[in-house]
Amino acid sequence: MSSMLHGTEAPSAWVQRWSHLVRPGGTVLDVACGHGRHLRWFAQRGHPVTGVDRSPEAIAAVAGLGTAIEADIENGPWPLVEGGRPRQFDAVVVTNYLWRALFPVLLQSVAPGGVLLYETFATGNETVGKPSRQDFLLRPGELLQTCAGLRAVAYEDGYLAQPERFVQRIAAIRESGLSTAGGPARYPL
Repeated sequence: MSSMLHGTEAPSAWVQRWSHLVRPGGTVLDVACGHGRHLRWFAQRGHPVTGVDRSPEAIAAVAGLGTAIEADIENGPWPLVEGGRPRQFDAVVVTNYLWRALFPVLLQSVAPGGVLLYETFATGNETVGKPSRQDFLLRPGELLQTCAGLRAVAYEDGYLAQPERFVQRIAAIRESGLSTAGGPARYPL
C-alpha cells in the first residue's frame, strides 16, 4: 500500500487526456481536490483554479494555487453559490470520489460549453481492493446515466491493471448551443 497522500501523485491520465476540452483560460473546479494534483495541472496551463476539500491539510497544501475552500460537502452546504445557484465553471474535475447526493450540484456547476471530467471506482473494485463498499462504487453505466443531460465525448467502464482497479470515467460537455463556422461543435478526440 502506498503512503502517498491523495492529490500528490501524478495527475490522472484521463484528466490529462481530456483537459484540452477546457477552453483556454477557463475556470476549473476540483472537487475533493486532495493535495492538488489536478489544480497544479490546470494552473500550470493558465487556468484559474478552485479546489474544495474537507481536509485542512489538503487546503493548506494548495494555498497559493488559486482559490482553496475547506468545506465538508457531504454534511454541509455547497460552498460555491452565486445568486442562489451553484457557481458555474468551465471545467469540473472529480477523481477517486463518489457522493451520489452531490451529482445534481456537480452537473449544475458545469457552465455552458464547459466540461465534466469524472473518474472514480466502479463495481468490481471490491474484488481487487479498496474502496469495496457499494456506497463508494459506481454501478454499471451509472456515470453515463447521471450525465445524460450532457454530451458524452468519452466514456469508459472497466478494469485497469496498473494499479489494479475497476473504474468508470467520463468526459462530458454541457453544450452551449453555439457552433463553430455554422456547423456542429467539434470536440477533438
